[in-house]
Amino acid sequence: MSPLEIQAFSLEQLRRHRSTKWRDFPSEVLPLPVAEMDFPIAEPIRDLLLEMVRESDLGYLGAIPELPEAFAQFCQTSMNWSVDPAQVHVVTDVGVGVVEVLRLLTVPGDQIVISSPVYHNFSTWIQEVNLVKVDVPFEDDGSEWGIDFAAIEVAYRSGAKVHLLCNPHNPLGRLYTTAELSRIAELADQYGVIVVSDEIHGPLTFSPHEFVPFLTLSETARRVGITVTAASKAWNIAGLKCALVISHSDRMDSLLKKLPPATHYRASLLGAFASTVAYSQGGEWLKAILTKLDSNRYFLATLLEQKIPEIKYRIPSNSYLAWLDLNELNLGENPAGVFLEKGKVAILDGRGFGPQGRGFARLNFATSPEILTEAVDRMVVAIS
Repeated sequence: MSPLEIQAFSLEQLRRHRSTKWRDFPSEVLPLPVAEMDFPIAEPIRDLLLEMVRESDLGYLGAIPELPEAFAQFCQTSMNWSVDPAQVHVVTDVGVGVVEVLRLLTVPGDQIVISSPVYHNFSTWIQEVNLVKVDVPFEDDGSEWGIDFAAIEVAYRSGAKVHLLCNPHNPLGRLYTTAELSRIAELADQYGVIVVSDEIHGPLTFSPHEFVPFLTLSETARRVGITVTAASKAWNIAGLKCALVISHSDRMDSLLKKLPPATHYRASLLGAFASTVAYSQGGEWLKAILTKLDSNRYFLATLLEQKIPEIKYRIPSNSYLAWLDLNELNLGENPAGVFLEKGKVAILDGRGFGPQGRGFARLNFATSPEILTEAVDRMVVAIS
């Protein structure tokens, strides 16, 4: 069988899309801030959705044992992770999953640890449950983003209840090592902290790098850890609204059984069954997409080196988000705003990712080489 070939949509086709990515800006703007891909979804997912719509099978979500079972099989095959389907809970999306888990673990005013620059909605979720954010930023040595374990231990010792981990890391495209995650687990166990690991980008890891699910580490990690994830990012189905919360210990399982029943029923029927198909039949498509994204991450590096060498870009090990250091361009507090105003290209202002994001911006390269070229050309216009 020949490898699956996937072609990105043309700009003309994308302009007809109805998602926030294509409605947030005027038509003359090229939008690259939102984390969704410009590729057709996997054929098995499309066929399922067409069948359900054709049959008017659009009711409320009920029991769906197929989804935890498909997820467990996917994890075993792709990550050597043995998941108990009985400890997999369906929720509306990753944001809702994290918020509802935090409601179980904390009371307003409790402290929660994050590490910036980090996915901007972490702050939104933390505000929603009225927690006190304790930021332990990554340490940038100019070539790598390191972890300040001494500061993490101080935060734990000072009374933090939860560590909200972005694993793999958005926007850095950074993968935690087994040693790093094990140290976090051991410190969490020592100080009574629970680690909530957002692993939505896990399947989008480029070879030879390896994604390490937190709950695979050790009995210690399973004792202190909860994972929240979804098929939505890897298979490009965010609008279908379905995610999973996973535990791997009796302690955490008993806790997650207290999740409000509505967190399951508010998930989408289409999303839950599409996620099942993604995990059970989407492997070939995912492999093909990773080939495209792998090429694009290097193509973007070449474009920037040739056309705007002042932009510093470390090629990510995971996913399709480029974290661009724009500081050498001297464009002020909001360089992304300059590109939008003068180049009509939208990228995401880094300041929303925390203090470490000042002078940075996030760009989505999950598109065609032609659109990436057009985006960089517009950026050239903006600074000239």
